[in-house]
Amino acid sequence: MALEIEPIKPKVRPRLLIETAWEVCNQVGGIYTVIRSKVPAMVEKWGDDYFLLGPYFPDKALAEFEPIEDLDDSVLGKTVRKMREMGYEVQYGYWLVTGKPRIVLFNFHTIHDQLDAIKFELWNRHQLSTLNVEDLVNQVILFGECIRVFLSELSRDFGAKYDITAHFHEWMAATALPDLAREATRLGTVFTTHATMLGRYMAPNVPNFYEHLPSFNWREQAKHFGIETQATIEYLAAQNCHVMTTVSDVTAKECEFLLGRKCDLTLPNGLNVTRFTATHEFQNLHVQYKEKIHQFVMGHFFQSYSFDLDKTLYFFTSGRFEYSNKGYDLTLEALNRLNAKLKATKSDVTIVMFIVTKNPVYSMDADVLQSRAVMAEIRQTCEAIEKQIGEQLFMSSATSNDLKMPDLNQFVDEYWQLRLRRTVQSWKSHHLPKTVTHYLKQEDAIVDFLRKANLQNHESDRVKIVYHPDFIASTNPLFGMDYSQFVRGCHLGIFPSYYEPWGYTPLECVVRGVPTITSDLSGFGDYMNQIMADPENWGVYVLNRSQHDFHQAAETLSELLFKFVRASRRDRIMQRNRTESISEVFDWKNLRSYYDTAHDLSLKRRKPA
Repeated sequence: MALEIEPIKPKVRPRLLIETAWEVCNQVGGIYTVIRSKVPAMVEKWGDDYFLLGPYFPDKALAEFEPIEDLDDSVLGKTVRKMREMGYEVQYGYWLVTGKPRIVLFNFHTIHDQLDAIKFELWNRHQLSTLNVEDLVNQVILFGECIRVFLSELSRDFGAKYDITAHFHEWMAATALPDLAREATRLGTVFTTHATMLGRYMAPNVPNFYEHLPSFNWREQAKHFGIETQATIEYLAAQNCHVMTTVSDVTAKECEFLLGRKCDLTLPNGLNVTRFTATHEFQNLHVQYKEKIHQFVMGHFFQSYSFDLDKTLYFFTSGRFEYSNKGYDLTLEALNRLNAKLKATKSDVTIVMFIVTKNPVYSMDADVLQSRAVMAEIRQTCEAIEKQIGEQLFMSSATSNDLKMPDLNQFVDEYWQLRLRRTVQSWKSHHLPKTVTHYLKQEDAIVDFLRKANLQNHESDRVKIVYHPDFIASTNPLFGMDYSQFVRGCHLGIFPSYYEPWGYTPLECVVRGVPTITSDLSGFGDYMNQIMADPENWGVYVLNRSQHDFHQAAETLSELLFKFVRASRRDRIMQRNRTESISEVFDWKNLRSYYDTAHDLSLKRRKPA
């Protein structure tokens, strides 16, 4: 009987995954949300074989970074020790976010004396011009050098034992990529651009940007907009990675023509949805936080005139101040048309539109703060009167044989009557409610539009405007709640972007059960059109901007808003239920598979060790 010999299975080597980003433990914009929210899903799969690299800014790291005092003998610990011996200041510890991954942060300022030499080598090897660049670019170059040294040493010492993948996010983390490719470092590399540098600049400044994409010369455009170094770093990263990726099909088209390479994969963005899930509670949370918004609205508007809060809807938009890219221009135009439609139909519904974006300010408007403070005093006075009436009403009812309801005025002493009258009198005003909650350092396009359109919060306006040029946080004296609570309290989020590689703001609405408007020129909107035949039925309205001009899109948006306003309360509740029900689609546990594919492909494409 012949012996059956089992085939020898090839030994599977252990793997390491390293993610590198400027926004690791350093909140700047949307990439911070991408990286941070994805961590739990990555740690779930990779455990201690997953870690991140980022820049070290002491003030920011203080709240999110927990150092590991004694270096361990792990791959990471040994590489950190080696870099410290080489003279680099390297911080090693845990990122205090859900999942608590290990991170390495580099204080690149300590190698500033090497900047000129590093720049010379970048020019000599890759013709990367860095003359007269802004300080941020210099910081990025120094950070990139730290990344290059770390990954070179790691792969040199452990590349024969481990299959290593390094994933770079955005040009600000990618200056090491060309040299790592040149040196044939033993690791697979993935580069993700979340928005091309040129796209951000060109979209609001070049008419019919998407139509003319194939005809642009990327280097000429980069010189024209003064971003040649940044665009070249991004171009070199795209050319020298094993796997080129972006976050949406919309941006993939830019990569093909502006970065000279078709994307291998699209990696849609998600969220750690369990953070937002409030089973059977999200409707109650909406009511709870809507009541807080009511308090702000009363303080802001009722000083001048009042309206029925039960017939008031709260709309909002938020994000980086990019007037055209983010669709603020289109939103304002649609709101102006909506205001006219509601007036013409004699609607009794009031819309309060919040515009939340960061812009340079001196301080909060003193009148806005004063109105809020005086209203709080009115509340305190009423609560004192309520207590006084309650006690005396009880005594009167218990001791009197008269079954009639007594005159409550007799239970309020003259002091409280006078105080209430004087406080209310001092609060009431004939001035229009402010459209801006802060003193802006200079008038911007939003204020200019509101003035020209005469959207100035007149009593007859059905659409009221609150422009809040700052973040909403729990420490904010006007709102007294954080941004996520504010979103839950609103009825509709409006984000009809013209240039938006992904778009977290509408996604943040979806996971909180808030209907939202996006556009087919945003990555999120394009993705929704791909995965759902009728996203509107699920509370995600995808505005057609790719085929419609500005005025067509503005009219369509105003009609959509008008339709939303006319819907019944029951219909809006049912829609919120449907919106919340699709949030699991965007959980990183489901979307992580796209990243898994990219990491596997990088190892297949790298040169054999």
